Amino acid sequence: MTSSIQTPEIAVSEWFNTPEPITLASLRGRPVFLHAFQALCPGCVTDAIPQLHKLEQVFGKTDLAIVGIHTVFEHHAAMSPVTLKAFLHEYRIKSPVGVDLADEHSDIPITMQRFALRGTPSSILIGRDGNIINQTFGVEADLVLGARIAMALSERAPDLGSTDDGEKQADGCAGGVCAAA
Repeated sequence: MTSSIQTPEIAVSEWFNTPEPITLASLRGRPVFLHAFQALCPGCVTDAIPQLHKLEQVFGKTDLAIVGIHTVFEHHAAMSPVTLKAFLHEYRIKSPVGVDLADEHSDIPITMQRFALRGTPSSILIGRDGNIINQTFGVEADLVLGARIAMALSERAPDLGSTDDGEKQADGCAGGVCAAA
């Protein structure tokens, strides 16, 4: 299901809703839903943020990582960290949100450039292997996005802590799989 498009790293100047900075490399092994938005984007407010809340409800107990990128390519003066903090509170956004790093030579921030985003809202679904599965400008239908995420979640997570020697253990387990007795 995953493509061979390697995911660039995000560039963030400030984080909200997380005690530590996040990198996509640190999330490898988990599917990631990366959503790019702006506080003053009408489509973000009316469509993308409500969809984000649905994703949190449906997939909140899975290992899906939901990460927001506040990518400002217009109205820079109105988009201060104080404004974003109030926006996140008002719209009850609990997932980590990073502020896309400004480019001193362009109005288009770094992460937006790296992912060739055309505007907001945009989303990128990244597989467990770190490759981009899907990238969307606008908002996909809930059912389509849910199916994409479910398929990404169903991909086998890498077992980084065990060896597969094929020998059956006393508890009926072998190679990371346990059979019913």
